[in-house]
Amino acid sequence: MASITLGGNPIHTSGELPKIGTKLADFKLVKNDLSIATLSDFSGKKLVLNIFPSIDTGTCATSVRKFNESATQLETTLVLCISRDLPFAQKRFCGAEGIENVVNLSDFQDGSFGKTNGLEIVDGKLAGLNSRVIIVVDENGTIVYTEQVPEIANEPNYEAALAVL
Repeated sequence: MASITLGGNPIHTSGELPKIGTKLADFKLVKNDLSIATLSDFSGKKLVLNIFPSIDTGTCATSVRKFNESATQLETTLVLCISRDLPFAQKRFCGAEGIENVVNLSDFQDGSFGKTNGLEIVDGKLAGLNSRVIIVVDENGTIVYTEQVPEIANEPNYEAALAVL
């Protein structure tokens, strides 16, 4: 269980992030068209997983915008933006913002992605949502970078995440 904060108040996650050097666990997440995406759908690609509580908060929206900008310069790399939001909300936000360079995926059905990767918030006002985390995976599915943002209202370290690519 990791301890993070929300507005300076302690909250906790369901476990620890996966270790660098291990394989990312397979997942089933919902795409904007309600079809299912799995890890194998992205095989051979480097992945930046931008995981956050909700697209409808300022910091989460900023992270999607910033990774969308960076994604245009990343060859053989995809940015996956993952939250518990409904796919419709993710699609609406990206459409309104003109965001086209990231892949939105939803963990809304059962939260298994957050639980499996130890990043689901288990107490406090955001209980049940995913915490703010960056996981970078190489083309073989091996985790090469992780960041659990200690204060959920803060942005991740974009430069450090992108530097490992």
